[in-house]
Amino acid sequence: MINYLYILKSLKVYKYYTGISDNPHRRIIYHNTTKKGFTSRYRPWELVYTEKFNSRAEALAAEKKVKNWKSRVMIEKLIVGEIKL
Repeated sequence: MINYLYILKSLKVYKYYTGISDNPHRRIIYHNTTKKGFTSRYRPWELVYTEKFNSRAEALAAEKKVKNWKSRVMIEKLIVGEIKL
């Protein structure tokens, strides 16, 4: 099953959120409407990056790699295409 790594950018503060989903467009709607959780504090969000993977395991590995960077600069380089996963 196809899964996507997605990155959201808060339009309220300078924060990014990374996740995986089989439908990132549906997930952004959820992140912008849910009443609790990390993303609710920093709404609204915009979808700034997606990358397609052939399996959930591959998408999870990519998500882990991005989250381990702990670097806004690296995330921004990924978004603009300066680096690849």
